[in-house]
Amino acid sequence: MSKTENNLARKLPEIPIDDDGPVFAEPWQAQAFAMTLKLHEKGAFTWPEWADALGGELKAAGEHDSVDNYYLHWLRALEKLLDQKNIVQNDEREDCKAAWDKAARATPHGNTIVLGT
Repeated sequence: MSKTENNLARKLPEIPIDDDGPVFAEPWQAQAFAMTLKLHEKGAFTWPEWADALGGELKAAGEHDSVDNYYLHWLRALEKLLDQKNIVQNDEREDCKAAWDKAARATPHGNTIVLGT
């Protein structure tokens, strides 16, 4: 992780982090994190917009929510922000998720998932 990415990560509310940067339990969490940083870098949203979106999701979850759900809230905040900014509409995202689900179910374990199968 670059120094800039690590500094941005340290400014996020309640992000699981250690001395090397963010801590991820699953590969999809790292991918969601990386997509967020890349979209910010490309100007899709400002850092305060992102912090507000994520903070809103965490607040809605409540103080008794498990830290295990952190990246689920992260992903939901990203999805909502992309929808609000007209970057990726909810219907388009749901269609893409359905296509990936169909392809995954049609792919034998251990093989590469290919869309359109």
